[in-house]
Amino acid sequence: MTKFKQLDSVLEQGNGYITTRAATEMGISKPYFAEYVRSRELERVAHGVYQSPDAWPDDLYILHLRNSNIIFSHQSALSLHGMMEREPNRICVTVKQGYNATHLRRQNISVHSVSPDIFTLGLTTATTTFGNTVPVYDRERTLCDVIRQRGTMDVQIYQTAIREYMLHGDKNLEHLIQCSRALKVEDDVRRYLEVFLV
Repeated sequence: MTKFKQLDSVLEQGNGYITTRAATEMGISKPYFAEYVRSRELERVAHGVYQSPDAWPDDLYILHLRNSNIIFSHQSALSLHGMMEREPNRICVTVKQGYNATHLRRQNISVHSVSPDIFTLGLTTATTTFGNTVPVYDRERTLCDVIRQRGTMDVQIYQTAIREYMLHGDKNLEHLIQCSRALKVEDDVRRYLEVFLV
């Protein structure tokens, strides 16, 4: 298989996206990759991220490709899980404490920082509107994050999130309690469980 065909395969697996990092990890030099980008008329959509002309622009996926240390959370997670009635007005991510997220904040991204011991709690993946897979917190962790942030959140978004979780879809109540304990909102979560599930 030629190098161009190898790169074509990566581009296809990435739903029309490819990164410089992916190419160099395959042992392909940057000048050779630049020639591939030119020949396939790929568009540079972020530093080191290229998109084929027929791929849909996917802001969440591009952000994930550029920043492997982020997890989509809060309103972005609610949206990915169908627990929100409208599109969030800002992308929300969580990073480990100590991670320099200045570049993300400059892009008007809402950044939450947590200790390393709870950073991967509830980590899963979800599919964006355009069919790409991104890292996100699961429904239980997301609900706990929302309850934790209720003072700074739109009341309608907050109420919809709780209602969507409690009344629809699969629930893992054991995991919900585990997340609520780790995030120190167990009493609040138990109150909601009593109201909705009695």
